[in-house]
Amino acid sequence: MALPIAPSPPAGTTWRDLMDVAFGEACTAAREGEAPIGAALFTPTGTLLTAAHNRPIASHDPTGHAEILCLREAARVMSNYRLPNTIMAVTLEPCLMCTGALLHARVAGVVFAARDERAGALVSNMQGGSLPFANHRLWTVEGVMGEECSALLKRFFLERRK
Repeated sequence: MALPIAPSPPAGTTWRDLMDVAFGEACTAAREGEAPIGAALFTPTGTLLTAAHNRPIASHDPTGHAEILCLREAARVMSNYRLPNTIMAVTLEPCLMCTGALLHARVAGVVFAARDERAGALVSNMQGGSLPFANHRLWTVEGVMGEECSALLKRFFLERRK
């Protein structure tokens, strides 16, 4: 089953505008010694609901991925575990756990920067947004600020290996 077709960015914005917020979060994660991954969740009109960055090390929580933290806060703000018609921007292709959470939250679509060939679950290793057994589908846009986000990740891990 194919993924739904991505709409245009919200009026008055570009996909890069949304990704800029996630990229800022990724830079914060890097400064804190966490893998530099950031996420931001927007309304259909482009209003920022919440943004987060990876924190599994600091929080001692294997689910402390940027996407999960972003969804948790948005659900709290919206007083609803469903976040229909929202758009997530994330600097790295979501993993299987995060893809599952995006589906359960009923997020409309995901804009991501860089593919994660090792653990990505939206396009790299599986079509997570269109699983035949799931009762929700989400669209994807990939490659927005891909070079910048990939470079940030590469620099971070090169520094950690020194």
